Amino acid sequence: MIEIHNVQKSFDGNAVLKGINCTFETGKCNLLLGGSGTGKSVLLQCIVGLMKPDIGSITFDGTVFTNNKVNIRQEIRRKIGMLFQGSALFDSMTVFENTEFPLKMLTPEMTKEERRDRVEFCLKRVGLENAGNKMPSEISGGMKKRVGIARAIAPNCTYLFCDEPNSGLDPLTSLKIDELIHEITHEYNITTAIITHDMNSVVEIGDHIIFLHKGLKLWDGTKDTILNAEVPELKEFIFSSSLVRAAKRVDEQEGGLESISAEDPMNAH
Repeated sequence: MIEIHNVQKSFDGNAVLKGINCTFETGKCNLLLGGSGTGKSVLLQCIVGLMKPDIGSITFDGTVFTNNKVNIRQEIRRKIGMLFQGSALFDSMTVFENTEFPLKMLTPEMTKEERRDRVEFCLKRVGLENAGNKMPSEISGGMKKRVGIARAIAPNCTYLFCDEPNSGLDPLTSLKIDELIHEITHEYNITTAIITHDMNSVVEIGDHIIFLHKGLKLWDGTKDTILNAEVPELKEFIFSSSLVRAAKRVDEQEGGLESISAEDPMNAH
């Protein structure tokens, strides 16, 4: 579990994060939802230590990360896996070598054979067991995302951060990437945080959703409760998606039928 307490961040007097309080739950896909410029990426960078909050604290499973000793922050960082928006693979390395890279950097105690076994396991887990010798230029965008996921989980991460994992992908591939992240999160009981503005992802894998707007957390809940949220800014955001509007109509229609049936079962036919 990751706990964020009153995190504030400004740039040149412009407040980007205005006292964020939220929790990323273990074993769940925690989605940071919001439009462009709402503070999602800045919050993520503060959480993983790429930026320092002006005010506030961040705690990983009871251990304070912000302003703690260097060795403690480094120990927490070793437990973090990161899936970057553009996959960020090394062009000069094979799929296997890209996946092995964090193991060489973070687990020097592992032998070459242990690294090989771990890489092969991770590539198989993401469905790329036969792609280890390929170069990034030889694989599709969806496969690059899978390599990014394999690389992120290779060091047995406890916390997984994904920055717009569906960026640049077609709808079917996006769905498969969502499903893979969701499966891995639940399978390994990882605390996963996903930056997104994609309502399709929210509907599919939103175990826990945090909505940011203009640097404020305006709402949190689940994919089962978001369609009935009474926050005007959130309603405006989510119903800009035709898929969500359709889902809302179906939900209302089914609710209406259930209501009729409860009053008089004969009226339902």
